[in-house]
Amino acid sequence: MKITADTNLLVRAITTDDQKQAAVATNELQTASLVALPIPALCEVAWVLGAGYSLKRPEIAAALRGILSAQNTVTDDESALAGLAALDAGGDFADGVIAFEGSALGGTEFVSFDRKAVMMLKNQGRAARLLA
Repeated sequence: MKITADTNLLVRAITTDDQKQAAVATNELQTASLVALPIPALCEVAWVLGAGYSLKRPEIAAALRGILSAQNTVTDDESALAGLAALDAGGDFADGVIAFEGSALGGTEFVSFDRKAVMMLKNQGRAARLLA
């Protein structure tokens, strides 16, 4: 069976906050021959773990790395790595993904009202501009 993992499936497996659903989620992830991890789902997982479960960035990064390291998972590796690099730099997973994918689509500068995102990207040597 080849599955696409929704955010709630991943969150249940990571947090085990609902034992019954966690067991079902873990079984699905372990028995699937392929687990597709769409980047939007990973962005949502990162946000939910931070906002809903108060996990710190290193904990979120470790949880995502755990999921991504499973032998049966597939994702856009470059986008996921950009998101993880943003987390490691103190930023948000989604900001790293957005900047990376925008660049891949031809954008030459990340533009935002988010001061923290702009500074994080500039610190990574990326072109970013803060709007006022």
